[in-house]
This record gives sequence, C-alpha cells and structure tokens, in this order.
Amino acid sequence: MNKQALFCDGTARYVCPLEPEVGETVTLKFRAAKEDNIQIRLAINNELYTMESERTYGAFTYYRAEWKLKDGMTSYYFEIQDGEEVWYYNRSGLTDGRIPYYDFRLAPGFSTPDWAKGAVIYQIYTDRFYNGDPENDVETREYFYIGDYSSKVTDWNKYPAAMGVREFYGGDLQGVIDKLDYLQDLGVEVLYFNPLFVSPSNHKYDIQDYDYIDPHFGKIVEDGGELLSPGEKSNKKATKYQKRTTSFANLEASNELFIKLVEELHRRGMKIILDGVFNHCGSFNKWMDRECIYERKKGYAPGAYISRESPYHDYFRFFSDEEKDWPYNGKYDGWWGHDTLPKLNYEESVKLENYILNMGRKWVSPPYNVDGWRLDVAADLGRSNEYNHQFWKKFREVVKNANPDAIILAEHYGDPREWLGGDEWDTVMNYDAFMEPITWFLTGMEKHSDEMREELRGNADNFTRAMTYHMANMMVPSLLTSMNELSNHDHSRFLTRTNHMVGRVAELGPEAANEFVNPAVMREAVAFQMTWIGAPTVYYGDEAGVCGFTDPDNRRTYPWGHEDQQMLGFHKEMIRIHKEHEALRTGAVVMLHCEKNILAYGRFTEEEQIIVILNNRSELAEVTVPVWQAEVPMKTNMRRLMYSYKDGYTTEYEKYLIRDGELVVNMGAYSALVVETIDEMGTGIF
Repeated sequence: MNKQALFCDGTARYVCPLEPEVGETVTLKFRAAKEDNIQIRLAINNELYTMESERTYGAFTYYRAEWKLKDGMTSYYFEIQDGEEVWYYNRSGLTDGRIPYYDFRLAPGFSTPDWAKGAVIYQIYTDRFYNGDPENDVETREYFYIGDYSSKVTDWNKYPAAMGVREFYGGDLQGVIDKLDYLQDLGVEVLYFNPLFVSPSNHKYDIQDYDYIDPHFGKIVEDGGELLSPGEKSNKKATKYQKRTTSFANLEASNELFIKLVEELHRRGMKIILDGVFNHCGSFNKWMDRECIYERKKGYAPGAYISRESPYHDYFRFFSDEEKDWPYNGKYDGWWGHDTLPKLNYEESVKLENYILNMGRKWVSPPYNVDGWRLDVAADLGRSNEYNHQFWKKFREVVKNANPDAIILAEHYGDPREWLGGDEWDTVMNYDAFMEPITWFLTGMEKHSDEMREELRGNADNFTRAMTYHMANMMVPSLLTSMNELSNHDHSRFLTRTNHMVGRVAELGPEAANEFVNPAVMREAVAFQMTWIGAPTVYYGDEAGVCGFTDPDNRRTYPWGHEDQQMLGFHKEMIRIHKEHEALRTGAVVMLHCEKNILAYGRFTEEEQIIVILNNRSELAEVTVPVWQAEVPMKTNMRRLMYSYKDGYTTEYEKYLIRDGELVVNMGAYSALVVETIDEMGTGIF
C-alpha cells in the first residue's frame, strides 16, 4: 500500500456539498494510489460502510460514499484494509489506531460566508493609520484618564509612549476613506477595525457608548467647552470632552460618516468587520459614568456609579450594594480587577443582554450594513461557561437573522472547539494554528518577543504537530475563514521577531525593534500567509516594513512616504497571487516535505495545483519535493509564480521540470518559492 497516496482533508474536493443542510445527502470522498489493492470503509458516527471506487485519474483512485445527514454533529474517519492490516485515516493522517479527537466533523446547517473564505483582510488601528480630519483630533488635557491627561501628538513619526493609552495621533475614518485607493491597490478585500465606538482610549477596548462611533474618529459639528487646567483631575470639569462625546449632533454625524465609509467600501466590492467588546465596557461608559461625563446631561439617565436607582444598576456587580454606598460607588467588579473595565453582569440583567444582542443586530443591519463582528475576549463573557455558550447561541441567531452573510469571528487563545460546533462562532483569530507555529518555526521567538527558543526554530516536527493538532479543532468552514495574522495590536511585529531580541520596549527601547531584522524571513512568512489555508490578514504597516515590540510599540503610525517599497511590492504581488488562484482560497492542503528549516506543501483543486517551498536556512539547500501527492502529474512542467530570496524577490517566468512526480530545486538562503502546474503551452494546466 502506498501510504503517501492516501488523502482526505475535508475540503470541497472531498466533501460535497461542503456545507450541507440537515436532511441533505452529502458525498464523502477518499483518495488512494490506483495500483493498490485495498478496501476503503467509511466510519460515520462509528458505523462502517464500504466505499465504492468513483474513478481513476492520474496516479489515484477516488472512492466515494453518500450519507443523508441528520440533525446534530456528524463525525467520520476512514478505515483502510490492506491484506491483514487495518489502518485509520483522520485529520492527523494515517494512524494504526483510533484517535477520536482527530475525526472529521460535519455540522449540518453550519456555513461560513463565501466572501470570507480565503479573503484578504487588512486590520486597521484607526488612530495610527491616517489623519484625514484634523478638526476632530483629541486635544491635550481634554480629559484625565489612568493617571494622566489625554495628549495630542503633533509628530506623526514619534514612537508611541510607554503608557500611551491616552496618546492620540489623529487617525480617523476620514483618513481611511482618503486611503481606500491605496488599500484597493494593495489588493485588500476586507477591512477589520479595532473598536470604533465612543471611548477615552486610542485602543477603544473600554467602550463609553455602544450606539455611536466616536466623534474623534468621526465628525465634530458641535464643539466648545474647556480643557482641564493643569493639575485638575476631575472630568466633571472636562467640558470640552463632555460636549464632544455626548452631543447627539456629533454622535449622529459620526454615525453618518461611518455609513458613508461602509457604502464606499461596498461600492468597491469590499467588506468591513467591526470589533465587538461585549465582555466589559469602560469606566467612562454612560451606564456606569464613573467619570461623571453624563451626570445631569439632558437625554441621559444617571449611571450606576452615580445613583443606586440608576436603570443600569443591574448591568454591573457591586461588592457593596447598600444605599449608603451612593452616590459615587466605586466598589464594583472589573475585568481582571481593572476598575477602568467594568465587567458586564449579564446573568442578573435580561435588559443588558437584550441591549447587547440588539447592538449585534443593529450594526449588521441597515443603514450600517456591517459585514461581521470580531469578538473581543469572547470566552470571558458572562460568569460561567454555561451562560457564555447560551449567550453566543443567541448572538449568532440575532446576527444571522439580520444579515445571514455576516461573519462572527472570535478572539480566542487555546482550544476553541466547544464554540465552533456550528451554532455559536463562525471562526477565530488563528493564533494556535497559524501565528504561533509559523513564528516559532521561522524565528524561534514567542509572539510577544518575550522568549527565544532555539530548539523550536526550524523545528519541522514541532510545526507539523502543532498545526495538525490545532487545525483539528476547526471544521473546514471555520478553517477557511480563520484570521491568519503574522502581527496585530496585541503582539510584537513579525519583522521585529526576526531580530531575535527578547524583551519589550520599556527595557530595550523602540530603536532596538528596528535593529538586525531580516526582511527575507518576513517575506518567507508572508509567502506562507498568502498560500496557507485561511483568510490572510495584514496588520496595517506590516506591508510597509513597520517594526515594533509588543503593545504599545506595535501600534506605531503607518509610515506614509517612508514605506519599505520592496516589502510593499512583495505584499502586493503575493496578495495578487493569492487572489488569482482558487486553490489558495479554498483548495485542499497537503504537507509534502519537512526537515530542519525546510517546509514544502501543496494547495490544489481539480483544476490547479500550487506548490510552496520555504528554506529558512542561512545557506543554499537542494530540496526534493514529491509534488505528485498534491495531484501534480507524474511528468509535467511547473512555472514560477514567486521566488523570494535573501536580497529581494522575482516573479519572472521560469519553468521547472517534474519527473517521476518530483520537483528538485535549489533554494537560496531564507527563500520562498511558489510554483503552479502548466501545460506545454505555458499556461495553467486546465
């Protein structure tokens, strides 16, 4: 038996339809070598069924079986009998024993939006992207927060302060609108924004008002009031900030600008994902009002900090809840103990639950028409795991009823399987099955730059084990839409990880993040990102060569006019290649070759085959890849789509000969090669 020929990965080539409904008949397929005399059985929900040969094509015979799906999760694996031997095939590949954890799974009725499968996403940290409207900039001493005043930065190129939560560079939604041509030229299909709702911080994970876009990101049409005097720390006197963030004229104008942005994105064929922070709010929030921003303001009820009779009292858990504790009761539960992040008290307030569910519905509905949610610390919401699951089931129902094509994407560290059963989240930010394994393999660095582990650098066995284990936590519709990031607002920039400096900006200084970086390794990572299964997500500025240790240093401004043009050009080319090949969006994926500092894999559909090779060594390496396992013909030609090497990259045409199903190629130091099958005329094979 040719064990290398055996294959199924649960993608559309092997499951038809990929996202079946309850009661629908699904065709499940399996591949084996055509010369093998073996018996293939499908074990579905632990019952065995003999699979029939569907056809023989190339080096393979394809087997099939049909199954009518009932309600509930369906699990399956394959049993292969070769004479007296019995083998098992599941999501980890071929095994000599049953491992239920790795069973393939189908959830009838579960689907993820087609637009999100393999979509090119761009993450924008709005304050640091582009300042399109200086009139809405946060002013110095506009308010007091976490021990100091708000600060307006006048030097766009200044490094973020070590405690930069209240430091503003002026980026806004008008700036994004002004740069849409740039984003479209880059090849971006989806914009994901860090939170946009009213908030006192630049990161805005401390929401002040869920109903409105922050006027400092939107429009200020009614201004006035006073800045705080030096030494004054009470926001009761921050009348300018109060005016800007509580004026309904400003709030409505900001929402209108947001509608304009969404409409322009949709006109260009692009999508938008908002960040939903529903586990906790902020101490400035109108429901709590610890900073007395809304106290006695017309149109606003008193906050729970202000009055025990507040209509929002049950939205929070107070540790001391007697009449004598008011007004100004600061004894409440904060997320991880932070009093600036009051934990929302869902289990004791149906009104709060309904309000947040309505927010989920509101922003994906007209006139806003957002295309989905990224959910911050989604597993933390509520006070019990049981309630957490109840809430996300309700959230999915209201969002999907309002906009069936909206995506629900959660931030999550660790095993997300219990939320990815088809009735809660669609998918996750893919830390465990993307960011961490590729970072360890290419750099040996932890994703915060907090640790260097030389034994993991170039460790192909660790990489493949990690990817196999964590990919099994997601069904294929979730895997195809998973957010595959190299960097983001919570971790060091990937380019900085290539310098192998352990530490953070407070101890090393910002300049150290720029030193001794290896752009060739970054290009290897981007080549992997744009060819691996999932939705490649570029953190703003990565494409321009931005460096930075973990937050706040990773939140540097986009370097307009100072971009690394080689890195930018490489991103454009790799995004173009990704978008031009369906195999890279939704195709099957198979690991072909792994050794110290070398990876090779294939992505393929029935119509096209693409091979990717990474050489992370510091010297030339000859690599032999059994491309036939990715359904490349045994004797054919392939052409180069991209070759990145130590000093640059090229997309110039070069032909590679495939003989006996193998590709033999010399790979330069820190290089990445992407090739596709061609026919004798030099075009795609089909």
